[in-house]
Amino acid sequence: MSAQAPSAAVLVRPHHFHPNPQTEADNSFQTAGIPGGVASLAARARDEVTAVAAALQAHGVTVHLFDDDRDVTPDSVFPNNWFSTHAGGHVALYPMYAPNRRSERRSDIMELLKQRYRVQDVIDYSGLEQDGIYLEGTGAMVLDHVSRVAYVARSNRADPIALERFCTNFGYEPLAFDAVDEAGRACYHTNVMMCIATDFALIGLDMITSAERRQEITQRLAAPGRAVLSLSPAQVRDFVGNAIELRGSNGRILALSRRALNALTAEQRDVIESSVTVVPLDVPTIELAGGSVRCMIAGIHLEARPDTLPPTNAAQPGAGGAHPAARVDAA
Repeated sequence: MSAQAPSAAVLVRPHHFHPNPQTEADNSFQTAGIPGGVASLAARARDEVTAVAAALQAHGVTVHLFDDDRDVTPDSVFPNNWFSTHAGGHVALYPMYAPNRRSERRSDIMELLKQRYRVQDVIDYSGLEQDGIYLEGTGAMVLDHVSRVAYVARSNRADPIALERFCTNFGYEPLAFDAVDEAGRACYHTNVMMCIATDFALIGLDMITSAERRQEITQRLAAPGRAVLSLSPAQVRDFVGNAIELRGSNGRILALSRRALNALTAEQRDVIESSVTVVPLDVPTIELAGGSVRCMIAGIHLEARPDTLPPTNAAQPGAGGAHPAARVDAA
């Protein structure tokens, strides 16, 4: 297994996708206007997720694909915000900022993880929502699984109390910083400006307001021997930072949107392609909601149960359902 690049992932295919009105105030990447009718928009998003799942499967990534036919969860296509998985059999559930995103938590996804992978425990932080404390998973945090650092751009979706609890429970060092766009607006999720792969990192360094913090982060990212590729604000706007490294049947890949690929410089592509196979994915409709490929993919960093794991690349449809707020132990 690769510490940074999981070989399996959960995707959610929405049936009622649209940009979320409860998140538009602080998500500057989100598009307010909806081109075309709502039904057409939802159909295009559904097709994009289907194509993403097929493309990842073609590269040897195991994909567990769940359908969401509810009309109250417009952002369900972004499951990485409400749960994460970790080596050693650990799973975390997170407190979500927008009320209509809290229904995205699903017991059927948790059950699949426990059936197909070795899960020791599920630590549920979602009760912190009652206290106005939020930490939106691997959207709010970009995790360096090698150096055990949790990079976090401060925002109303990344509360320091929840961050400290997560890092204590899961063994990460928190490294928080302030990051803003060209208009001075706080970066709503760290993973739109930052991607950590095995041999390189993509990061919007110019968005980090403190020069001292910028230098420290650069040094920490480079410490394991990574190349640190600085992204311009325009590249961040084109979701170059919202990529994810995965492990396929023929080695590591970098999944990112075609829009992001087109925004890379030739020099940046040379560095990236010396380490991974680049897999561009067409998700222009989903990007209207303010997230891209990384937001769509919840990587599975768990050990598979060889006696129960479905055949490689088997898609796993499922029905929606809220996950109860509790700590769950695997049977």
